Amino acid sequence: MNESPPLRSYLQLHFLVLIWGFTAILGLLVTIAPAALVLYRTVLAALGLAVVISLQKKDFRVSRRQAFRMMAVGTLLATHWILFFASARISTASVCLAGMSTTSLWTSFVEPLVGKKRVNPLEVVLGLVAVAGLYIVFRFEFDHALGLLLALGSALLAACFTVANSHFVKRHDAFVITFYEMIGASVCSLFFVFLLEKYQLNNALPLWPVLADWPWILTLALVCTVYAYSMGTHLMKQFSAYMLSLTVNLEPDYGIALAFLIFGEKERMTAGFYLGTFVILGAVLAYPILLRRKRASA
Repeated sequence: MNESPPLRSYLQLHFLVLIWGFTAILGLLVTIAPAALVLYRTVLAALGLAVVISLQKKDFRVSRRQAFRMMAVGTLLATHWILFFASARISTASVCLAGMSTTSLWTSFVEPLVGKKRVNPLEVVLGLVAVAGLYIVFRFEFDHALGLLLALGSALLAACFTVANSHFVKRHDAFVITFYEMIGASVCSLFFVFLLEKYQLNNALPLWPVLADWPWILTLALVCTVYAYSMGTHLMKQFSAYMLSLTVNLEPDYGIALAFLIFGEKERMTAGFYLGTFVILGAVLAYPILLRRKRASA
């Protein structure tokens, strides 16, 4: 990963971030509870991946230990998605996406910890810049504090499974990794749905989708998961986990623009909110430039 990835890979990555920015909007368009949405998403994604892997004649087989690890990461992924959609539901898509911008900061600590490497000061500094942008957002949108806190928890889990996948992809096919993770995520989300049903914690949100929900659920499962998540895992062969997480910080900018186009005035935020997202964008764009200069001077 010493050589810079080609321009095509950067364009693919940004296209995936645009798709991920749309997921918060899809979560609001669907009428069911977040845990139920994640259950349908992961089950359908696992089935879709099984078809793709079979058509491409890839080998499903991995060791039991690796399969268990991938499914365990899938539980982190399911919890991340549940918190993500819950955040968007109780606040706004824009606030949820802004909270996700801390993923790079979490990754700057999680990646060295897992890989037993030294913390990169540049990554920490830029991660803190992203958090400064988040602070500006939080200061001007304090009435959405709970939604922002849920998004922060979701961002921490995103950092954890991104780092885990950066290790899996060195040995296994991205589609196979995603397949096993979707199985683990399905079991985890089923457990959450069971708890919601048993203790009636769904806050009047239904667990069963209506007919109008299915196009959005299928888009979420097939486009945002089978395609986007698998391709994101594949790109980890070219990008570090931190670089991926930092680029995903653009998710708020793409998602906020899409949310405003779809939901209009409901998604209009204060000037401070947009200032904060601009600071986050600056950190994202600065990283590859500063990293290239650092390598050139080494």
